[in-house]
Amino acid sequence: MLDKLLICTDLDRTLIPNGHQPLCPQAIPLFRKLVARPEIELAYVTGRDKKLVMDAIARFNLPVPDYAVTDVGSTVYHIQSDRWLRLIDWDQHICRDWKGKSRKDLAGFLFDLTQCQLQEEEKQGRYKLSYYVPLDINPGILADEIQLRIKPHGLQINTIWSIDEQKKTGLLDILPASADKREAIEFLMKTNSFDCDRTVFSGDSGNDIAVLLSPIKSILVANASPELKSQVQAKIGKTVSSKHLYIARGGYLNMNGNYAAGILEGIHHYFPELKSMD
Repeated sequence: MLDKLLICTDLDRTLIPNGHQPLCPQAIPLFRKLVARPEIELAYVTGRDKKLVMDAIARFNLPVPDYAVTDVGSTVYHIQSDRWLRLIDWDQHICRDWKGKSRKDLAGFLFDLTQCQLQEEEKQGRYKLSYYVPLDINPGILADEIQLRIKPHGLQINTIWSIDEQKKTGLLDILPASADKREAIEFLMKTNSFDCDRTVFSGDSGNDIAVLLSPIKSILVANASPELKSQVQAKIGKTVSSKHLYIARGGYLNMNGNYAAGILEGIHHYFPELKSMD
């Protein structure tokens, strides 16, 4: 048996379609076959909450993961026999950054930022404050303004910007500084004795950049926006060796490299010994 491998992947526009690019019909069945191998542990790493992750699993017939990093990294679950066990160690790790304050307290500090519209209650999290923002806003200037309002209260925050292409709106998530996808993946790696050689991550959007530019083996699926591909490629050599990042381009098993097909292509690039997935 091969050494254990931790496969981490975003959901929307990475594993599953959410855009105009086509999904190869054989890709998700092949992905299910791959992650069913006994040496593989699977983690979904997503902006979705628990309910929306479960909805995606049912709708697309996805494999139930071993772990789910939800709410853009601010919540981590261990799934055992269909029981979703929230990891309190992770909550305790990140909550220190907010010094006992709640997301509603943070929203109160930012009440006069009229360009930010609170997302629906079900899209908020215990340690995630989420807004809709216009696409034409400068995210760097907005992040600086938020930091100015938060800093006097002594809180450490992480601002994450992404885009909902279908709704044509910007998404802003404010989390504890320790809560992001990379930190959550590294938490799983540490607690389960995985290193960077036996961990791989797949993503497609702005909130995946921290992992894509880390020493963790990463895959950028072919359907990622040209702007993100350019942004990531421009940073290669400054923050990470290209051997840690694979950009899917299609052709593997005659698939197009989009979504799950891109994940399989990247995993084959890093781990060609996993022959049974084709």
